[in-house]
Amino acid sequence: MSKIENPNRRNIAIIAHVDHGKTTLVDAMFKQSGLFRANQDVSERIMDSMDLERERGITIAAKNCSIVWKNVRINIIDTPGHADFGGEVERALSMADGAILLVDASEGPLPQTRFVLKKTLEAGLKVIVVINKIDRKDARVAEVLDEIYDLFIDLAATDQQLDFTYLYAVGRDGIVKKQLSDNTDNLHTLFDTIIKEIPPPAFDPDEPFQMLVSDLGYSDYLGRLAIGKIINGSVKSKENLICINSQQEHIPLRVTKLQTYQGMAFQPVESAEPGDIIVLSGIEDVKIGDTICTSSQPKALKRINVDEPTISMKFTINDGPFSGMEGKYVQSAKIRERLYKETLMNVAIQVEDLEQRDSFLVKGRGEFQLAILIETMRREGFEFCVGRPEVIYKYKDGQKLEPIEQFFVDCGESYLGIVTEKLSIRKGKMTNLVNNGTGRVRMEFSVPSRSLIGYRDEFLTDTKGTGIMNSSFAGYDSYRGDFPTRFTGSIVADRKGDAVAYALFNLEPRGNLFVTPGTPCYEGMIVGEHNRETDINVNHAKTKKLTNMRASGKDDAVILSPIKPMTIERALNFIRDDEVVEITPKSIRLRKTILSAQKRK
Repeated sequence: MSKIENPNRRNIAIIAHVDHGKTTLVDAMFKQSGLFRANQDVSERIMDSMDLERERGITIAAKNCSIVWKNVRINIIDTPGHADFGGEVERALSMADGAILLVDASEGPLPQTRFVLKKTLEAGLKVIVVINKIDRKDARVAEVLDEIYDLFIDLAATDQQLDFTYLYAVGRDGIVKKQLSDNTDNLHTLFDTIIKEIPPPAFDPDEPFQMLVSDLGYSDYLGRLAIGKIINGSVKSKENLICINSQQEHIPLRVTKLQTYQGMAFQPVESAEPGDIIVLSGIEDVKIGDTICTSSQPKALKRINVDEPTISMKFTINDGPFSGMEGKYVQSAKIRERLYKETLMNVAIQVEDLEQRDSFLVKGRGEFQLAILIETMRREGFEFCVGRPEVIYKYKDGQKLEPIEQFFVDCGESYLGIVTEKLSIRKGKMTNLVNNGTGRVRMEFSVPSRSLIGYRDEFLTDTKGTGIMNSSFAGYDSYRGDFPTRFTGSIVADRKGDAVAYALFNLEPRGNLFVTPGTPCYEGMIVGEHNRETDINVNHAKTKKLTNMRASGKDDAVILSPIKPMTIERALNFIRDDEVVEITPKSIRLRKTILSAQKRK
């Protein structure tokens, strides 16, 4: 039997690169669809609900919301624009029937745009292109449109997909127009285009209820929440259903509460129809990709495949002298419970227990994703230690394979040499170089993932903060050989005690310091970066010998150079294999794994 469409629903994913204005556009859609009262006080970037998202200006977790326009409910699925959170993209697209691709009118399509667009075209979704920020002084609207066409052709889009509708926008002001010359001051064109161009969800009227679990939530009151789109059939609250897992086992379940999205919030409903994105509670053992269906006619849907993790990091309890002084949760059982809770919400993260007690191996898509996890746990009051991020190797037919990234650089012409030199030392191969004659060049490299651990800070220093770098995972390839990761050693404290200005002043010629006078230190703690390759043990608490004879000018106040505050990313980039980062809610300290200088020898 042919499929029937549900004309009152549209499910659309919004995809864009970091900083291309996606969250701001969604804000405007909320305000203009009548979701809020005219005088309601609404914060900016509503979709960035986590503190970290607001601080860093990026989307970390995929989120859903809905608006109603001309009696049609449009479900909007927000996807992250950063490659490290790519695990969120596959499952967001599994709920969508179409996508809006948002591209900056000056920067054009960047690598993450490419990554998500490739997944969108593979899923056979209809795409509407919106060229945003057309009010920028350096906007190159016509060229960017050509670049988007090139990208579609490059990604083997079908003739139907190539015939996309494109609109122009100033997301910040909530304006979308069909032609650059149009004089509009609202988003009505965008809403009408979505309803006209994006196909309504289609379903088979003869099939029983089927829903694919695309996302998981967690509520302290309702327990596990399974979020997904109804593919066929309808469902009522309190109905008895079954869940079909990856082993094709049938787990019976009873829906305790059925909810849909209204704006950003959940709205309890009695029943839901095909094409609706719903939230079911009352299911304990459910994973992303499972099918929920009726017990009378069980039928599994195709599972969602998520790219596997490429980076791993070791988490352990804090066994240093300052253990438990600043953190609320220090026990390994608490840390383990928190890490496993993260895997329930985040598909791309995996956790394994290690043989050594109190140690866990956490795997993810990139060091940035793991740094965000560490920062989140730290704010929740956890105290623990983490080791250096390492890439996950694979072995095939006796050959060692490693993850490779497609790496894009946009920088001034004068920095071309230093960037190429640094990346070639790190086993990178240049695959493309474009010079538009604007004073900036664009380069593409194929680089091992391990080369990029710690490269961001170095890159920003080399390009004086003006370079832009982006990367996306390109797959596994044969191992490219070893290269040096750090040319400097560590300055290590050799005793317990507070740092003293006199001692630090005399240590300054040896390298860059990480501590200020008065900082509590202990034996084995790293207080600075040594200029040479070797580590040195120093007395950071040495005071000046006092005599009763004073020479004039000998007692001038000691003036120390200012130090750069330590961040999690910088700490993870700095440490070597025999060092760890101690994370507490108040401090980030670097230390040797073995604290005693005697044992290290």
